[in-house]
Amino acid sequence: MKLYTSIGPSPRIVRIAAAEKGIALDLVEIDIMGGECRRDPYMAKVNPLGTLPALETDAGQIITEVLAIGEYFEELVPSPPLIGTTPETRAEARMWARRIDLGFATPLTLGFRAAEGRPMFEPRLIVAPEEAAPALKAMAFWTLDFLNEQCAARDYVAGASPTMGDILLLAFVDFAKAVGMDPIGGREWLAAWHARMSARPSAAA
Repeated sequence: MKLYTSIGPSPRIVRIAAAEKGIALDLVEIDIMGGECRRDPYMAKVNPLGTLPALETDAGQIITEVLAIGEYFEELVPSPPLIGTTPETRAEARMWARRIDLGFATPLTLGFRAAEGRPMFEPRLIVAPEEAAPALKAMAFWTLDFLNEQCAARDYVAGASPTMGDILLLAFVDFAKAVGMDPIGGREWLAAWHARMSARPSAAA
């Protein structure tokens, strides 16, 4: 399979999930800083939305959106599970992944694009007003407080082993750190969880 990848948290999510599953990927680097993903041939042949990552299957199908790609990996290679093994554990894993996606990753991304990332993103897509950035970031960090409280008795967000929610959270926590935010300070469970996740070999993907 071929993965169109780049810098940034979303492509890293797919690389980590593949590493956890032992799935080999042919990586095709796309220059997002230079805007390669926002013009042809990438938009015409790979992803008309101009976003990354994009997975090209062995059959030639293009799949985008990190959670959809994670579901595809789970279907191909069920073990080790990243979305559970029973209806109950799959529902739990998907619930937490959705909470992290909507509550943390999305507002964090929108807040970054409205502020620090504005020079790069404003010419390419619609961005929120700059004055909205603090509120968007506050929404994201509220979700970290929620996770820190709700997951205190668990090693990982959905239980005793990592799921797609953990991978999503790791990639965006590390992104927040890389752009000068402090997502971990004062959050005891999150700090211990981050150490566990970062120690996994897949985290280097």
